[in-house]
Amino acid sequence: MRKSIVADAPSKDEKIFAEAVRIFKQKGYHAASMQDLADAVGLQKGSLYHYISSKEELLYKIFERSTGAQTQRLQEIIASDDPPIEKLRCAIQAHIIALCEHLDLYTVYLTERRMLTGRTQDKVRKEAERHARLLEEIIQEGITRRDFRAIDGKIAAHAILGMCNWLYQWYSPDGRLTPQAIAEIFADLAISGLSK
Repeated sequence: MRKSIVADAPSKDEKIFAEAVRIFKQKGYHAASMQDLADAVGLQKGSLYHYISSKEELLYKIFERSTGAQTQRLQEIIASDDPPIEKLRCAIQAHIIALCEHLDLYTVYLTERRMLTGRTQDKVRKEAERHARLLEEIIQEGITRRDFRAIDGKIAAHAILGMCNWLYQWYSPDGRLTPQAIAEIFADLAISGLSK
């Protein structure tokens, strides 16, 4: 049976999300307007509110997409039987590859996350702290097993996250290194810095 072309088309919600990412990246969160978004998806501004309540709701959805899968992957890595060095390598590789494959999404999240307010800002902060604690757990396991030297695990986790997240500033899909090659370099740097 032949598939319907309409069935394969992205939903209106997905189109709105994709255009929000594009517009927020291009113009910045503050400069982007709901009218810009309505024009991009072919809706009247009033009709757009049927799908989304505000710009901030869209920004929060970007946060959920960019962090949810990352945290879940990190939990899977921690639950594995791999030694801490391999867990850390996998965690860094997963982070870098996700960032490179969804560069626009992560760029918007990393540059605009402070624009969220109230409860949504609280959720963003708590999720970032949770992610850092999971990475710290891997480092602490490595210290306990004497794979890593005694070091402040919290500072080390934040240093690794900072190194990985800064990638959005300079990474280009047309650059000379693949995401996997960059991930291997970053993992080697982190593991060398932690190893005895």
